[in-house]
Amino acid sequence: MAALREILQYTNDLLEIDRFKDYAPNGLQVEGGSDIKSIVSGVTASLELVTAAVEAGADALLVHHGYFWKGEDPCVSGMKKRRLQALLKHEISLIAYHLPLDAHPVYGNNALLGALLGIEFKGVFGSSSPPLVMEGEFPAALSAAEVSELLAEKLGRNPLHISGGETLIKTIAWCSGGAQNYIEEAAVHGVDAYISGEISEKTTHIAREMGVHYFAAGHHATERYGIESLSMHLSRQFNLSHQFIDIDNPV
Repeated sequence: MAALREILQYTNDLLEIDRFKDYAPNGLQVEGGSDIKSIVSGVTASLELVTAAVEAGADALLVHHGYFWKGEDPCVSGMKKRRLQALLKHEISLIAYHLPLDAHPVYGNNALLGALLGIEFKGVFGSSSPPLVMEGEFPAALSAAEVSELLAEKLGRNPLHISGGETLIKTIAWCSGGAQNYIEEAAVHGVDAYISGEISEKTTHIAREMGVHYFAAGHHATERYGIESLSMHLSRQFNLSHQFIDIDNPV
C-alpha cells in the first residue's frame, strides 16, 4: 500500500509533466481514496474500462487518455456523468498522462513502439516543445510491404500504407497516436518513411507529393505499451497489485 499523493509526486516527477503544454491535465484527474493498493491501467478511460476497474477492485485507474480535454463541453452530463459517477461512487482515483507519456525515453509510447519494431533509435525532432517525433533506422532496408507486414505482426492489425514512391525504407520517423500532422516535418527531415496512428485526408497528398512513405498503424494500437509499462514500474516501486486491461479499439 502507498499514499496516493506519494505515487502522484513520484510519477509527475518521473514524467516531468511541467515541461509539457498539453490538451488535458496530467496527473490526478479524479480523486478517490487516499491510499492505493491496486492499480488497473488501460489506454482510454472509457466507461467499459472504468467498469472493469470497479470489478477488479482497483483503487486507482491509470490511463493515457483521461478526461477534461481542451475545448470540450465542461458540463457533467450524459456520458461524462456516467463515467465520473462510477469513479466517485467506488472512490477510484483517475490518473492520466498524455504527452509526457508519449515522450518518455523509457516508459513512453514512442520509445516502446520503436523498440517493438526493432528500430535503432537515433534522436528526437519536431516543432513541439519538447519535441515528440523519434527517428531511427531499421537494421536493413525494407520494402514498404515488409514494413506493413512487420507492423501487422507486432501490433495485431493491418496498417494503412500511403506510398511515397519506390524507395526502400531504411531511415524512419514515428510518433504514436494522432500525430499524422508531423509527416511534413518528417519528410523535410529526410527520412524514408513516417509512422503514426491515424491519417487525415491531407496526409495522403503530403506523402505522395513529398516522397515519404506513410503508415497509419492505429491510434490505440500504437499507444498500448506506455501505460502498461509505466503501471508495471509503479507496481514494483510501491509494491502494488496491477492489471492491464486492453479494451479493444479498431482505430
